[in-house]
Amino acid sequence: MTDSTKLIVSHAPFYRDACTVMKRSYLIMAAALVAIIPGLLIFGIPAVGVCALAVASAILWELTANTLMKQTPTIGDGNAAMIGLILAMLLPATAPWWMVITGTFVAVIMSKTVFGGIGGNPFCPPALSAAVLMISWPHLMNFNGMLVNYDMAWSMVDPLINAKFFGAETADLYTTTDLLMGHQAGGIGAVCGAGLIIGGIFLMVRGINRWEICLSFLSGIFTSALLFHMSNPDLYAGPIFHLLTGYTLVAAFFLATEDASSPVNTIPMLIYGFGGGMLTVLIRNKGAWVDGALFAVLLMNLANPILDMIRPKALGKV
Repeated sequence: MTDSTKLIVSHAPFYRDACTVMKRSYLIMAAALVAIIPGLLIFGIPAVGVCALAVASAILWELTANTLMKQTPTIGDGNAAMIGLILAMLLPATAPWWMVITGTFVAVIMSKTVFGGIGGNPFCPPALSAAVLMISWPHLMNFNGMLVNYDMAWSMVDPLINAKFFGAETADLYTTTDLLMGHQAGGIGAVCGAGLIIGGIFLMVRGINRWEICLSFLSGIFTSALLFHMSNPDLYAGPIFHLLTGYTLVAAFFLATEDASSPVNTIPMLIYGFGGGMLTVLIRNKGAWVDGALFAVLLMNLANPILDMIRPKALGKV
């Protein structure tokens, strides 16, 4: 007799292509490396150590979970390595080893494995892990405090902190070229805007990322930042500044697009992305946290099941 439980699947629509989980994971990691490599050149050996430890510990956590639950090892699909690498993008180069291991535990075990593995997680694992680390050890996730005295040839200051506490005029100290080339304090893979944009375009062209989410997220950032700036140009920075600082581009291309926690219908994807972008700027300008991208993504993850109920009326239905 057929086991009916094996026939239970999520609702339509479905996307079918020849891309396996392993191929998908490695393509995302390849896109992430375009932004991470400039970060490694900027921050040096400590950043290499953080990235290596994040990937290795994420793989070990998943292998441990497989062993304890007597499952076939799944580390070959590359998903755990991908989660560790994206988490490393969000961490400062000065992150202590124990915080990196704690972060990968939260991302792999608490954010994915306990929900049944790939496809069952309600939140984006790296986003949830980084948010937990930010709330638990804010001084270690404070890029200004951790990197401002780092041995660099140029001053490394978090532009979001300056803009939030010293007004919009400080945003003029950072040119678009500087922000694109990584001349700012931030996560290892979050400082090089040009690398993130190239990686994001690559993922959209390959069909890994849904362009509706990426572009609507960036549109939400631009629109809300523009409205704030128009209301008080002396207090709130402009939209280009918000697009190229903090976790904006990482969230648009690597966090908000996570498969299990994002919508699959077109209109919900547009609402989901645009809402995430607007929440990011709202939290930055009015909230207690300097960068609201992580919390915006997690809030939209919560709204995902409701948003995905918005779908075209069935053909022939009155």
